[in-house]
Amino acid sequence: MKRVIGITLILGLLAALLASGTQREAPKETLSAYGFFSGNIAEQVPVAGIMPYQLNTPLFSDYAEKLRFIQLPKDSVILYDSADVMHLPVGATIIKTFYYPKDFRHPEKGRRLMETRLLQHEPGGWKALVYIWNDEQTDAFLEVAGDRKPTQFIDHNGHTVSFEYIVPNLNQCKGCHNTNEVMTPIGPTARQLNGDFNYTTGRENQLQHWQKAGILKGLDDAGKAPKVPVWNDPKSGTLAARARTWLEINCAHCHKPEGPAKTSGLFLNASEQDPVKIGINKTPVAAGRGAADLQFDIVPGHPEKSILVYRMESTDPGIMMPELSRKLTHKEGVELVKEWIRQMK
Repeated sequence: MKRVIGITLILGLLAALLASGTQREAPKETLSAYGFFSGNIAEQVPVAGIMPYQLNTPLFSDYAEKLRFIQLPKDSVILYDSADVMHLPVGATIIKTFYYPKDFRHPEKGRRLMETRLLQHEPGGWKALVYIWNDEQTDAFLEVAGDRKPTQFIDHNGHTVSFEYIVPNLNQCKGCHNTNEVMTPIGPTARQLNGDFNYTTGRENQLQHWQKAGILKGLDDAGKAPKVPVWNDPKSGTLAARARTWLEINCAHCHKPEGPAKTSGLFLNASEQDPVKIGINKTPVAAGRGAADLQFDIVPGHPEKSILVYRMESTDPGIMMPELSRKLTHKEGVELVKEWIRQMK
């Protein structure tokens, strides 16, 4: 069945390419063939010209850790955008590797790389590719149909977590990276990149580092750039700001006016100011199992009566939100949103 799905996806991609009239380079079969990393590629040491980065508050992916990099064409630059995703030039590649430490309390005990996702900016738009790491951790191989992999790790509390990790297929990638039916990146915005990173040369603000490296143009003063807090760091922002940021990165790629869930009327961008659009005392567009006989998306002071929390806590595929590529509940993130709702008046 998996092979049939894979063939169907490949044929669909080829048809789209022919219809667009844009000639694209065929994807490579292995991650190593791109030459992104030096030496043992499992160590994820980027070659010269590839910039590592991180987000202040990243998307929850079943507790997977992520390594992020950007490769730019020679002599090209990123154009700054204060509100939206940075404008990456044609030929750029966003590289993201998902992995689990064997023991979150002791990262020195090693890790298991699960998958590496690429977003490639081609003349006809952005293209997603998924590479799955082999058990030997020697390379990752192109897989358009996705996969499921039994996974186990020890969490920060010393508990063993076992579950089935989901690698999305290419159509599912398009489902999240969707703005007005066009595939776009989600994470690299100024507000998410405005934070420090431990470079080999020392710790430095990422926007300033990119400016000094000559790959970011259009930013006059990094000190005045927007910035979102770190969701689990109370010193970085208020409870409301951290909860809204968590909801934005986890939910607003769909729940925004330009997103696939726009007909819901629930818009979870951190910049949204209308209480009803955020979900406060808002009735759902559709009832059913996803509402659990609850009346409003958010009931101030009562997370237990809020549909938003109910769906965030669920792992039932017919109820849970986000609805793709998740098997576990982000308990800490849910508790953050609950506390935000508890303190509403």
